[in-house]
Amino acid sequence: MLRFSLAAVLSMATRWGWFAEGRFLGKVLDEWIVDSQEFLHTRLPHLLVIAAIAFFLNRLLRLVTSRMIRVAERHAAGPGRIGEVKTLAGVIHATGLAIIGMIAGMQFLDALGVNLAPLLASAGVAGVAIGLAAQNIVKDMFNGILFLVEGQFNVGDTVRLAGLAGTVEAMTLRKTTVRDSDGTLYVIPNSQITTVANLSMDYSMATINVSVDFSANPDTVMKLLRNIAMEVRNSEQFKSEFVADPQVLGIDSLKGSQLIFPVIFKTLPTKQYGPMREFQRRVRLALEQNHMLPGDPNRVFATFQPEAANSAQLTASALAVRSQTEPQPQPARDPTTLKPHDGNPFTGE
Repeated sequence: MLRFSLAAVLSMATRWGWFAEGRFLGKVLDEWIVDSQEFLHTRLPHLLVIAAIAFFLNRLLRLVTSRMIRVAERHAAGPGRIGEVKTLAGVIHATGLAIIGMIAGMQFLDALGVNLAPLLASAGVAGVAIGLAAQNIVKDMFNGILFLVEGQFNVGDTVRLAGLAGTVEAMTLRKTTVRDSDGTLYVIPNSQITTVANLSMDYSMATINVSVDFSANPDTVMKLLRNIAMEVRNSEQFKSEFVADPQVLGIDSLKGSQLIFPVIFKTLPTKQYGPMREFQRRVRLALEQNHMLPGDPNRVFATFQPEAANSAQLTASALAVRSQTEPQPQPARDPTTLKPHDGNPFTGE
C-alpha cells in the first residue's frame, strides 16, 4: 500500500530532472508504476473480496449468537440456563471473530507480498509451547463448553461433582462453583469433573424405612402406612410436590424383633424432604394411637407353651424352698472398710 501511494504521487509529478526517463530514479518510478498497475488489476479485487467475506461472516456469526440468546430467553427453564447460553454465545462470538480476523489478516499479508512461512512456523512453535504449558486450562475450557452445550447441570442444581455435593452457584468455561449444605464454597476445575450426579433432574425419590415391633400385625401396619402416606400426598401443603402416589412395598426385612416396611416417595426435584418429615411425624402419632411399638433390635419377643410355663413355675418354687432351708452365704466384706495392718508388711512384726 505504501508503494502504491508513493507511486501515485510520483506519477502525477512532472518527469524532469532526476526522474527523467533513462535515469536511475526514472527507472525506479517506472517500476513503481508497473507494480501499482498490477496491484490495482489483480490484488486489490482479491483484498476487496476477502474484506467482503470477512464482513459477511461477522454479520452471520452475530446473527447466530443473537438468535441463540433469544431462543434461550423464550424457552429456557430458568435464569441460570439463560446465563449459561449467553456465556456460550459470547465464547462462540469471540472465538469466531478471532478466527475470521486471523484468516483475513493472513490473506491481506499474502496479497501484499509478505512471506508468511516464518510467521506460520513461529506461530506453530508458540502454539505447541502454550499447549504443553496450559493443557489443563485447555481441558477445562473444552469440558466447560461441553457442559454448557449438553446442559448436564445448570446454576441452582443440586449435584455431586468430583466427590463434592452441593448447589451450583456459578459456571464458567474454566471452573464450576459449588456450595455445600454447611456453607462451604468449592471451586472445581472443569477438567476434574469426570462424572456428574445431578440430583435436580426430572424428579427425586426417597425411601423411608419404618420399623415396627414383631408383635404388630403386618397387614394392619401396611394399611396404616398406606393411609398416612396418601394423607400426606393429598394434603394442601404437599400435593403439588408429588409426581406419583407413594408406594408401601411390604416387609423388606426382619431384624431381631423389628419389621422393616419401606415407603417410597416420588416428588419434584429436591422436594422430598418436607413430605418425609411430615410422614414420619404422623407415623409416630399413629403408632401410639394404635398401641403399636416401634421396632427395637435389642427387644426380645418370645412365646411360651402352658407346659413350659408350669415347669418354669415348679422350678421357681423348688428354688425358693431350697433357698430357705440352706444357709445363706455370707456376703464378701468390702475391702475399703478393712482396718490397715499395724505391723510392718516387710518384716511381719
